[in-house]
Amino acid sequence: MGYYPFFLEGAEFYSDRLEQMIRLVIESDLDFIPGYDPRNARKIYQLFYILASNVPFKPNITKLSEKIGVHRNTLVHYLFHLEKARLINALYPAGISISTLQKPEKIFLHNTNITYVISPNQIDKGSLRETFVLNQLKVNNEVALPKKGDFRVNGRYTLEVGGAGKSKAQIQGVAHAYLVVNDTEIGSGHMIPIWLFGFLY
Repeated sequence: MGYYPFFLEGAEFYSDRLEQMIRLVIESDLDFIPGYDPRNARKIYQLFYILASNVPFKPNITKLSEKIGVHRNTLVHYLFHLEKARLINALYPAGISISTLQKPEKIFLHNTNITYVISPNQIDKGSLRETFVLNQLKVNNEVALPKKGDFRVNGRYTLEVGGAGKSKAQIQGVAHAYLVVNDTEIGSGHMIPIWLFGFLY
């Protein structure tokens, strides 16, 4: 807890308030999208909970659209607007332009608080690390999915996120590549402690 200001009201109400906010976005805010059918709110809930239970999610758009019962293009359109509503973060391959009909390669929840509220029994530490780093980076940077590593930042820096024992094997030979690790207080060389990314917001 702590990402949203209503944490000041106390921990006991935080999860309920966050769930209410998510419902408000899906039931009311998305109504302002041209061509949006409010009867699909239940399907968007279903989509959101599927994403929340499987993050980071590598979407098979055809299968996902069949599962929730909407057209493929409609599904991609909804993913685009769920990101604009800051419920998810979508990653696209480095070097491509993004449109409302571009399929994301990887989907994360927007922040770690949503993970704890929507899927508290499926918490994955690796996913939490990546969700946090992506959330902090996207405030003022362009982030894409590289061929090697987890994130490509501003078309120049490649980041690989992991625990304190993470090796550079996955980014070996990549220029301007860095390890982002938790359980580490002080960085050195090409290793950056994950907590420092909290200062980017």
